[in-house]
Amino acid sequence: MKKLLLFGLLIALVVSVPAIAQDAFSGTWKFNLNDAQFPKKPDVFVLQDGMYHCKTCAPPMDVKADGEDHPVTGHPYFDSVSIKVVDDRTIEETDKKNGKTVTTSKTVVSQDGKTANFEFTDSSNTNADPVTGKGIATQVANGPAGSHAVSGSWVTSKMETLSDNGLTVTFKVEGDSLSMTNRTGQSYVAKLDGTDSPYKGDPGTTSVSVKSMGKNTIEETDKRDGKVISIARMTVGSDGKTMTVKVEDKLHGSTSQFTATKQ
Repeated sequence: MKKLLLFGLLIALVVSVPAIAQDAFSGTWKFNLNDAQFPKKPDVFVLQDGMYHCKTCAPPMDVKADGEDHPVTGHPYFDSVSIKVVDDRTIEETDKKNGKTVTTSKTVVSQDGKTANFEFTDSSNTNADPVTGKGIATQVANGPAGSHAVSGSWVTSKMETLSDNGLTVTFKVEGDSLSMTNRTGQSYVAKLDGTDSPYKGDPGTTSVSVKSMGKNTIEETDKRDGKVISIARMTVGSDGKTMTVKVEDKLHGSTSQFTATKQ
């Protein structure tokens, strides 16, 4: 009798998890910029002697800073990079994939060298309109003596703007599966049991797994060719209207945290 009762409770629990998750997660969410916690691990760049080095890119990148396209390997979103030195405080970068421009960015370092304003247009993993944004980075370590002002270690301190298509995501729980779609063309449908499923529309993410960690928490693991590249733990608050997302970036060894509001 006790075994039958226990078995019945377990079945009820397993069946109820997707229903609870559906109540909590299903809907469209928009991420907030005002309380975003960006990685504290800095990005490191060196621009010196006509060469641009991105030491914390994965993999690291070294190209001539002559405004011409130069091939790079190991990056799923682009296969060539152009670095143009505009002046002693400004650079422009253009990334291309198969000859098509996928990302442009401009970085301007302040007169005192302590902050930098950046702006970008990014269509490297979008099948719709590009994502655009502006932000501010803070220098936490100087670059080598005699190097360009953009050299050094930098952390993103603020995102001033980001287009809506880069801020919204829609989740839906049906039965024992979670689906995700967004406005840049990525999507997946995955079982809530941690098994891998295809991740569509992103050249840098090939598979995904999701699992329920309780009635209001889901953990998503993204992979590239079988290797884990990021883990996101999403928790919906008791009000059902706010969600906290903690992200572990396995490629760069950093963490970040964001909140989102149900629309």
